Amino acid sequence: MRFTLDDTDWKILAELQSEGRITNVELAKRAGLSAPPCLRRVRALEEAGLIKGYRAILDERQLGYEVTCFAMVHLASQAETDLAQFEARIRAWPLVRECWTLSGDIDYLLKCVAPDLKSFQSFVLELTGLPNVRNVRTAVTLDQVKDAPIMPFPDRESA
Repeated sequence: MRFTLDDTDWKILAELQSEGRITNVELAKRAGLSAPPCLRRVRALEEAGLIKGYRAILDERQLGYEVTCFAMVHLASQAETDLAQFEARIRAWPLVRECWTLSGDIDYLLKCVAPDLKSFQSFVLELTGLPNVRNVRTAVTLDQVKDAPIMPFPDRESA
């Protein structure tokens, strides 16, 4: 079911994206509402699944994760049970921060963090040894050029 957003909903979403810890009173003020209807709208946006959650964005390096890497995994089998088994293992791995299924010759793209290269190498050895893993290609990042956690919104002027 598609949720229809009006201009006030878009304002609420924009404010929450940029400042997730904003109070409902301040959010209501910025959205041009009183507090109770603003809270109702936020709850409706949450229930509709447009707001998936709230979290703090942490600095990996300051927490001891010096290395960010990508692992491209090619599986030997695409059978549903094999995929489910692989995905369950990936979900349980704390170093794997994101996992995407892909079309083409790579089945999965994993974004990983590790305290150091030796830890990442150990992870890759374990990953490569999983049943059904045909091969793993890796890339260690040098620098992050862009990190845009804020979703772009359609041009509200032309809507």
